[in-house]
Amino acid sequence: MNNVNAMQLQDVVIRFSGDSGDGMQLTGTLFSDTSALLGNGISTFPDYPAEIRAPQGTVAGVSGFQVHIGASRVDNPGDYCDVLVAMNPAALIANRKWLKPSATVILDGDTLTEDNIVKAGFKTMDPIAELNLQDYNVVIPAITTMTKEALKDSGMDNKAIVKCKNMFALGIVFWMYNRPDDYAKSYLDSKFAKKNPLVAEANKKVIEAGYNYAANTHQFANNYTVAPAELEKGVYRSINGNTATAWGFCAASEKSGLPLFCGSYPITPATVILEELAKRRDLGVKTVQAEDEIAGICTSIGAAFAGSLAVTTTSGPGLSLKSEALGLAVMTELPLVVVDVQRAGPSTGIPTKTEQTDLNQALYGRNGECPMVVMAAHSPADCFDAAFNAAKIAVEHMTPVLLLTEGFLGNGSEPWKIPSMKDYPKIVPPFAQPNTEYKPFKRDPETLVRSWAVPGMAGCEHRVGGLEKNHDGVLSSDPVNHAVMVRERMEKVQKVADFIPELEVNGPESGKLLVVGWGGTYGHLLSAVQEVRESGVEVSFAHFDYIMPLPRNTEEVFSKFENILVCELNSGHFVNYLRGIMPQFKYAQYNKVQGQPFLVQEITGAINQITAE
Repeated sequence: MNNVNAMQLQDVVIRFSGDSGDGMQLTGTLFSDTSALLGNGISTFPDYPAEIRAPQGTVAGVSGFQVHIGASRVDNPGDYCDVLVAMNPAALIANRKWLKPSATVILDGDTLTEDNIVKAGFKTMDPIAELNLQDYNVVIPAITTMTKEALKDSGMDNKAIVKCKNMFALGIVFWMYNRPDDYAKSYLDSKFAKKNPLVAEANKKVIEAGYNYAANTHQFANNYTVAPAELEKGVYRSINGNTATAWGFCAASEKSGLPLFCGSYPITPATVILEELAKRRDLGVKTVQAEDEIAGICTSIGAAFAGSLAVTTTSGPGLSLKSEALGLAVMTELPLVVVDVQRAGPSTGIPTKTEQTDLNQALYGRNGECPMVVMAAHSPADCFDAAFNAAKIAVEHMTPVLLLTEGFLGNGSEPWKIPSMKDYPKIVPPFAQPNTEYKPFKRDPETLVRSWAVPGMAGCEHRVGGLEKNHDGVLSSDPVNHAVMVRERMEKVQKVADFIPELEVNGPESGKLLVVGWGGTYGHLLSAVQEVRESGVEVSFAHFDYIMPLPRNTEEVFSKFENILVCELNSGHFVNYLRGIMPQFKYAQYNKVQGQPFLVQEITGAINQITAE
């Protein structure tokens, strides 16, 4: 499958869309992974329906997968798509708004029945005219029929045959963008060949049928290719944020010499971290799938007390339930990493949609004076380093660390250069010395870190719990001691700033405008800033991976700019936090709370508005 005459493109955005259950996530993943193996820059955005099982053929049940591939580094999954693959009318109407003016639309013609059209919410029986798609390159192959024809001699029943139609669509797109099918076929073999070789062979055959259809029909004027990106030399693989997070903890376990423990309750969209860690018994990882969120974190606190590198994972509603136990972890000053893969709220909210709406909860959502380190990963691949660094801080500073990711990062993927562990620093647990005069809350004078005495360490017996204690570990209701301990716990967290990187500025170090973000908005903000610069407007960018405490040079950086534009997927959590700490600066904000990532054009519009004033 190779066409030397294919037209060269710098980048392309493709959106696969159909019913939940149509296999769009698998289709998109296979195309993405194939492109990654060819050396393209990639960024993906799986867009799941919020309803668990909406009625088939309805807009509420539409599942999407958008992938942006490029001949250079790709930092976001793209605003609008060059190609939309719609497996039914509902997918077409749900994704019409994401089409570029010159887009190609591929629609399964077999689904254009009166029932499907009405169910999707069309007012007429002509979806193409109703959506004003006459000027687009609309191709309507009978995908279901041709899938059935390709597998008529397979011996499979009709239901099983129809399930293969997503592979037909994949074959079409493989031809359009000159992608080989080797990886997709090997994946299908690894997934199905042992248990159901018939399914594996059927899906492979349908990929070829889709490819041959595209190659031989005259409905596609050209096919295209995207050259490999010039990435830093090394061995790469495609990785999603949840998997990267799990592996980052495994790396931290290796570098610390501590056994890794994860106690978690499965919750969308964080469950994959627990699942991935459960696979790693070969590395000595222990996991507990708890019956609820509270049990999950409490098992992890127990593991931390016993001397493990302790992790628990959750999302926003689960973090609310863990808040009392988080206070216990702060009071006992035990190393614990809590991963919050954020989703749209409040309450159960929109479980499958991405947002940054837990920052207020991460900073303030606990009883009493309860300081803890708050960090945020900025890309799927960065989740590996973020998890490693969160674990390092938790262990070396004897504090709980809350690591924020998002559904967009957890489910999205990008190329990841597989690192060498020799390039990562050793993690040194501050263990107490046996048979010494042990004071549970006697602190290192430089870091204010207490020593870590694990059960069985001779002469280091002590009790832990949620009641206030003095430096000797004795329960105390003395108001002066309480004030001292509260202050020391806060100062200990603030001193972490001396051990984290300073804030970096992308662009001029002074000027009219500094664009600021945190977490998974990184790629969209960086692309927007670069786009505005190309138009001749001077603008700088700074992104925060560390939120509590802030990098020690934050105030110095901010002081060199007239305006600071804070962009985040919430109603203004970070900008209000900054205003409270550094009120002397002029802040503007751009916020979005729609359960969707930013569009690059939204950010460029906000930047241009400020710079034009």
